[in-house]
Amino acid sequence: MATPTPYVKGFYDARTFSIQYVVADPETKKCVIVDPILDFDEKSGATATKNADAILTYVEQRGLEIEWILDTHPHADHLSAARYLKKKTGVPTAIGEKVVEVQKLWKGIYNWPDFPADGSQWDRLFAEGEAFKVGHIPARVLFSPGHTRASITYVIGDAAFVHDTLFMPDSGTARADFPGGSASQLYRSIMEILSLPDETRVFTGHDYRPDGREPLWESTVAEQKTKNIHMSRYKSETEFMKLRETRDRNLSMPRLILHALQVNINGGRLPEPEANGRRYLKFPLDALQGAAWDGQ
Repeated sequence: MATPTPYVKGFYDARTFSIQYVVADPETKKCVIVDPILDFDEKSGATATKNADAILTYVEQRGLEIEWILDTHPHADHLSAARYLKKKTGVPTAIGEKVVEVQKLWKGIYNWPDFPADGSQWDRLFAEGEAFKVGHIPARVLFSPGHTRASITYVIGDAAFVHDTLFMPDSGTARADFPGGSASQLYRSIMEILSLPDETRVFTGHDYRPDGREPLWESTVAEQKTKNIHMSRYKSETEFMKLRETRDRNLSMPRLILHALQVNINGGRLPEPEANGRRYLKFPLDALQGAAWDGQ
Protein backbone atom coordinates (compact mmCIF):
# COMPACT_ATOMS: atom_id res chain seq x y z
CA MET A 1 0.00 0.00 0.00
CA ALA A 2 1.42 3.36 -1.05
CA THR A 3 2.28 5.88 1.64
CA PRO A 4 -0.17 8.82 1.53
CA THR A 5 1.23 12.03 0.08
CA PRO A 6 0.19 15.27 1.77
CA TYR A 7 0.31 18.53 -0.11
CA VAL A 8 3.04 20.74 1.34
CA LYS A 9 3.26 24.51 0.93
CA GLY A 10 6.41 26.22 2.22
CA PHE A 11 6.57 29.90 3.20
CA TYR A 12 10.11 31.29 3.22
CA ASP A 13 10.99 34.17 5.54
CA ALA A 14 14.07 35.91 4.13
CA ARG A 15 14.81 37.84 7.33
CA THR A 16 15.35 34.69 9.41
CA PHE A 17 16.08 32.21 6.57
CA SER A 18 13.22 30.12 7.98
CA ILE A 19 10.52 28.04 6.32
CA GLN A 20 7.01 27.62 7.69
CA TYR A 21 4.67 24.97 6.34
CA VAL A 22 1.04 24.22 5.67
CA VAL A 23 0.63 20.45 5.33
CA ALA A 24 -2.72 19.32 3.95
CA ASP A 25 -4.63 16.15 3.16
CA PRO A 26 -5.87 16.77 -0.40
CA GLU A 27 -8.89 14.51 0.16
CA THR A 28 -10.33 16.03 3.34
CA LYS A 29 -8.71 19.49 3.08
CA LYS A 30 -7.65 19.17 6.71
CA CYS A 31 -4.23 20.68 7.42
CA VAL A 32 -1.62 21.52 10.04
CA ILE A 33 0.69 24.52 10.32
CA VAL A 34 4.32 23.76 11.19
CA ASP A 35 6.69 26.28 12.84
CA PRO A 36 4.90 29.60 12.14
CA ILE A 37 6.84 32.85 12.57
CA LEU A 38 5.90 36.00 14.47
CA ASP A 39 7.67 38.92 12.79
CA PHE A 40 10.14 40.75 15.02
CA ASP A 41 12.59 43.55 14.31
CA GLU A 42 15.22 43.65 17.04
CA LYS A 43 16.42 47.13 16.01
CA SER A 44 13.10 48.86 16.56
CA GLY A 45 11.50 46.33 18.89
CA ALA A 46 8.52 46.11 16.54
CA THR A 47 6.40 42.99 16.17
CA ALA A 48 4.02 42.12 13.36
CA THR A 49 1.96 39.20 12.05
CA LYS A 50 2.74 39.39 8.33
CA ASN A 51 4.04 35.82 8.09
CA ALA A 52 1.22 34.31 10.13
CA ASP A 53 -1.46 36.29 8.31
CA ALA A 54 -0.08 35.15 4.94
CA ILE A 55 -0.54 31.57 6.12
CA LEU A 56 -4.12 32.25 7.23
CA THR A 57 -4.89 33.88 3.88
CA TYR A 58 -3.53 30.86 2.05
CA VAL A 59 -5.57 28.48 4.20
CA GLU A 60 -8.74 30.48 3.57
CA GLN A 61 -8.15 30.75 -0.18
CA ARG A 62 -7.60 27.01 -0.47
CA GLY A 63 -10.63 26.16 1.65
CA LEU A 64 -8.53 24.29 4.19
CA GLU A 65 -9.39 23.50 7.80
CA ILE A 66 -6.57 23.72 10.35
CA GLU A 67 -6.37 20.84 12.84
CA TRP A 68 -3.08 21.56 14.63
CA ILE A 69 -0.48 24.30 15.07
CA LEU A 70 2.79 22.41 15.49
CA ASP A 71 6.23 23.48 16.68
CA THR A 72 9.26 21.24 16.24
CA HIS A 73 11.16 22.85 19.16
CA PRO A 74 11.59 26.24 20.87
CA HIS A 75 13.36 28.22 18.16
CA ALA A 76 16.47 30.33 18.73
CA ASP A 77 16.29 32.47 15.61
CA HIS A 78 12.70 33.65 15.37
CA LEU A 79 9.64 34.17 17.54
CA SER A 80 6.87 31.59 17.26
CA ALA A 81 3.44 32.69 16.04
CA ALA A 82 1.76 29.64 17.59
CA ARG A 83 0.00 31.66 20.27
CA TYR A 84 -1.19 34.30 17.80
CA LEU A 85 -2.59 31.64 15.46
CA LYS A 86 -4.33 29.85 18.31
CA LYS A 87 -6.03 33.08 19.36
CA LYS A 88 -7.10 33.73 15.76
CA THR A 89 -8.35 30.21 15.01
CA GLY A 90 -8.99 28.37 18.28
CA VAL A 91 -6.90 25.47 16.95
CA PRO A 92 -4.81 23.51 19.49
CA THR A 93 -1.04 23.83 19.67
CA ALA A 94 1.47 21.01 20.15
CA ILE A 95 5.17 20.31 20.65
CA GLY A 96 7.27 17.39 21.93
CA GLU A 97 7.12 16.56 25.63
CA LYS A 98 10.86 17.10 26.11
CA VAL A 99 10.16 20.82 25.85
CA VAL A 100 9.95 20.83 29.64
CA GLU A 101 13.70 20.11 29.78
CA VAL A 102 14.40 23.15 27.62
CA GLN A 103 12.02 25.23 29.71
CA LYS A 104 13.82 24.27 32.93
CA LEU A 105 17.21 25.03 31.39
CA TRP A 106 16.22 28.48 30.12
CA LYS A 107 14.17 29.28 33.22
CA GLY A 108 17.48 29.30 35.06
CA ILE A 109 19.28 31.32 32.40
CA TYR A 110 16.56 33.98 32.48
CA ASN A 111 16.27 33.90 36.30
CA TRP A 112 12.53 33.42 35.91
CA PRO A 113 11.51 31.76 39.20
CA ASP A 114 7.74 31.93 38.69
CA PHE A 115 7.83 30.53 35.14
CA PRO A 116 5.82 27.28 34.88
CA ALA A 117 8.29 24.88 33.24
CA ASP A 118 5.70 22.15 32.76
CA GLY A 119 4.71 22.40 29.10
CA SER A 120 1.29 23.81 30.00
CA GLN A 121 1.73 26.57 27.42
CA TRP A 122 0.77 24.06 24.70
CA ASP A 123 -2.45 22.09 24.38
CA ARG A 124 -0.64 18.81 23.63
CA LEU A 125 2.80 17.44 24.43
CA PHE A 126 3.63 14.61 22.04
CA ALA A 127 5.48 11.54 23.31
CA GLU A 128 8.13 9.68 21.33
CA GLY A 129 6.43 7.65 18.60
CA GLU A 130 3.00 9.11 19.28
CA ALA A 131 0.61 8.91 16.33
CA PHE A 132 -1.98 11.37 15.10
CA LYS A 133 -3.61 12.21 11.79
CA VAL A 134 -3.83 15.08 9.34
CA GLY A 135 -7.23 14.43 7.82
CA HIS A 136 -6.91 10.78 6.82
CA ILE A 137 -3.11 10.87 6.53
CA PRO A 138 -1.25 9.09 9.34
CA ALA A 139 1.39 11.09 11.19
CA ARG A 140 3.85 10.29 13.95
CA VAL A 141 6.48 11.93 16.11
CA LEU A 142 10.19 11.10 16.16
CA PHE A 143 12.31 12.59 18.90
CA SER A 144 15.33 14.21 17.23
CA PRO A 145 17.47 15.72 20.02
CA GLY A 146 20.90 17.17 19.42
CA HIS A 147 20.22 20.66 18.13
CA THR A 148 18.09 21.08 21.27
CA ARG A 149 16.88 18.61 23.86
CA ALA A 150 13.30 19.10 22.66
CA SER A 151 13.73 18.81 18.88
CA ILE A 152 11.30 16.48 17.13
CA THR A 153 10.53 15.39 13.57
CA TYR A 154 6.95 15.17 12.32
CA VAL A 155 6.51 12.35 9.80
CA ILE A 156 3.25 13.03 7.97
CA GLY A 157 2.56 10.51 5.24
CA ASP A 158 5.64 10.48 3.00
CA ALA A 159 6.93 13.84 4.34
CA ALA A 160 9.33 14.42 7.25
CA PHE A 161 9.60 17.87 8.83
CA VAL A 162 13.07 17.89 10.39
CA HIS A 163 13.61 21.62 11.04
CA ASP A 164 17.05 22.24 12.62
CA THR A 165 18.42 18.72 12.22
CA LEU A 166 19.25 18.38 8.53
CA PHE A 167 19.55 21.22 6.06
CA MET A 168 19.52 20.94 2.27
CA PRO A 169 22.29 18.59 1.08
CA ASP A 170 24.57 21.45 0.03
CA SER A 171 24.34 22.97 3.54
CA GLY A 172 24.87 19.94 5.75
CA THR A 173 23.57 19.74 9.30
CA ALA A 174 22.51 21.97 12.18
CA ARG A 175 24.70 23.21 15.00
CA ALA A 176 24.65 21.39 18.33
CA ASP A 177 26.25 23.91 20.70
CA PHE A 178 23.19 25.61 22.17
CA PRO A 179 22.54 24.99 25.88
CA GLY A 180 21.44 21.36 26.07
CA GLY A 181 22.72 20.52 22.59
CA SER A 182 24.77 17.43 21.74
CA ALA A 183 26.65 16.51 18.56
CA SER A 184 26.46 12.80 19.37
CA GLN A 185 22.69 12.98 19.90
CA LEU A 186 22.35 14.98 16.68
CA TYR A 187 24.19 12.25 14.76
CA ARG A 188 21.92 9.53 16.13
CA SER A 189 18.83 11.62 15.38
CA ILE A 190 19.96 12.14 11.80
CA MET A 191 20.63 8.44 11.36
CA GLU A 192 17.08 7.68 12.51
CA ILE A 193 15.71 10.13 9.97
CA LEU A 194 17.89 8.58 7.26
CA SER A 195 16.46 5.15 8.13
CA LEU A 196 13.10 6.27 6.74
CA PRO A 197 12.29 5.04 3.22
CA ASP A 198 14.56 6.59 0.57
CA GLU A 199 11.62 8.26 -1.17
CA THR A 200 10.55 10.11 1.98
CA ARG A 201 10.43 13.83 1.33
CA VAL A 202 12.56 15.84 3.77
CA PHE A 203 11.49 19.39 4.60
CA THR A 204 13.97 21.53 6.49
CA GLY A 205 13.27 24.57 8.64
CA HIS A 206 16.04 26.83 7.35
CA ASP A 207 17.87 27.56 4.15
CA TYR A 208 20.83 29.93 4.23
CA ARG A 209 21.19 29.99 0.42
CA PRO A 210 24.86 29.01 -0.04
CA ASP A 211 26.51 30.92 -2.88
CA GLY A 212 23.37 33.06 -3.14
CA ARG A 213 21.21 30.41 -4.79
CA GLU A 214 17.43 30.52 -4.61
CA PRO A 215 15.83 29.30 -1.36
CA LEU A 216 15.24 25.55 -1.26
CA TRP A 217 13.70 23.37 1.41
CA GLU A 218 12.71 19.99 -0.05
CA SER A 219 14.92 16.96 -0.64
CA THR A 220 14.57 13.20 -0.08
CA VAL A 221 16.14 10.73 2.30
CA ALA A 222 18.03 9.23 -0.64
CA GLU A 223 19.45 12.63 -1.58
CA GLN A 224 20.44 13.33 2.00
CA LYS A 225 22.28 10.02 2.22
CA THR A 226 24.26 10.49 -0.97
CA LYS A 227 24.68 14.26 -1.27
CA ASN A 228 24.58 15.85 2.18
CA ILE A 229 28.02 17.45 2.57
CA HIS A 230 28.31 16.25 6.17
CA MET A 231 26.52 12.91 6.19
CA SER A 232 27.98 11.58 2.94
CA ARG A 233 31.57 12.38 3.96
CA TYR A 234 31.66 11.65 7.69
CA LYS A 235 30.48 8.08 8.08
CA SER A 236 30.99 7.48 11.79
CA GLU A 237 29.62 9.18 14.88
CA THR A 238 33.16 10.06 15.97
CA GLU A 239 33.97 11.70 12.64
CA PHE A 240 30.70 13.61 12.66
CA MET A 241 31.17 14.83 16.23
CA LYS A 242 34.65 16.12 15.42
CA LEU A 243 33.32 17.97 12.37
CA ARG A 244 30.33 19.41 14.19
CA GLU A 245 32.17 20.50 17.32
CA THR A 246 34.97 22.09 15.29
CA ARG A 247 32.50 24.05 13.17
CA ASP A 248 30.36 25.08 16.12
CA ARG A 249 33.31 26.56 18.01
CA ASN A 250 33.65 29.15 15.25
CA LEU A 251 29.98 30.14 15.08
CA SER A 252 28.58 33.16 16.86
CA MET A 253 25.21 32.86 18.57
CA PRO A 254 22.08 33.62 16.50
CA ARG A 255 21.24 37.31 16.71
CA LEU A 256 17.79 36.65 18.18
CA ILE A 257 18.48 33.74 20.54
CA LEU A 258 18.04 35.68 23.79
CA HIS A 259 15.04 37.58 22.41
CA ALA A 260 13.35 34.48 21.03
CA LEU A 261 13.77 31.83 23.70
CA GLN A 262 11.86 33.72 26.40
CA VAL A 263 8.89 33.92 24.03
CA ASN A 264 9.21 30.45 22.53
CA ILE A 265 9.57 28.47 25.76
CA ASN A 266 6.32 30.21 26.68
CA GLY A 267 4.45 28.82 23.68
CA GLY A 268 4.82 32.01 21.62
CA ARG A 269 3.41 34.29 24.31
CA LEU A 270 4.86 37.78 24.43
CA PRO A 271 5.59 39.23 27.89
CA GLU A 272 2.57 40.70 29.62
CA PRO A 273 2.22 44.50 29.35
CA GLU A 274 3.63 46.46 32.27
CA ALA A 275 1.93 49.38 34.03
CA ASN A 276 2.59 51.71 31.11
CA GLY A 277 0.97 49.31 28.65
CA ARG A 278 4.23 48.27 26.97
CA ARG A 279 5.77 44.82 26.80
CA TYR A 280 9.45 44.32 27.61
CA LEU A 281 11.86 41.54 26.71
CA LYS A 282 14.58 40.65 29.21
CA PHE A 283 17.85 38.92 28.52
CA PRO A 284 20.98 38.19 30.55
CA LEU A 285 24.44 39.53 29.90
CA ASP A 286 27.43 37.17 29.60
CA ALA A 287 25.25 34.07 29.87
CA LEU A 288 26.26 32.39 26.59
CA GLN A 289 29.51 31.72 24.78
CA GLY A 290 29.85 32.48 21.08
CA ALA A 291 30.26 36.26 20.92
CA ALA A 292 30.59 37.76 17.45
CA TRP A 293 34.30 38.44 18.01
CA ASP A 294 35.23 35.00 19.38
CA GLY A 295 36.03 33.59 15.95
CA GLN A 296 38.16 36.55 14.91
